[in-house]
Amino acid sequence: MTRYERWRATSNAPHDVGMKIRLDPASPVPLSVQLRERIAARVIDGRLLPGERLPTVRALAAELGLAANTVAKAYRELEASGLLTGRGRHGTFVVERLPDVQAGADALLGEAADAYVRRSRQLGVSTAEARRAVDRALERP
Repeated sequence: MTRYERWRATSNAPHDVGMKIRLDPASPVPLSVQLRERIAARVIDGRLLPGERLPTVRALAAELGLAANTVAKAYRELEASGLLTGRGRHGTFVVERLPDVQAGADALLGEAADAYVRRSRQLGVSTAEARRAVDRALERP
């Protein structure tokens, strides 16, 4: 279990904590489109983790000062694109696996690998230990 998963399991914080998204009401781009793009970017770049629960439509609408229908529209479009999945009364979640290989997935994976290498060096682990950690992570479902 990762440190994040342990925190989630023991934390009293709800799984659908605020998203801290900034939208530009003066932009010609509709707010639902801005919201959809911001959430999609977070899913694709890994800031929203697989299986992570998103805030409820009402909670996110209140947090951002939007109409609930605006948030619901963004969520519906993200579900249709395969980035989110709705589980009825249980909430809306990030999909476990992204739909098709995204354009630029190699670049994103390379960035993630670079960040991992920097972090493993910062922690002072050997190359062999870092590789074993990756192997263990890849073996998990």
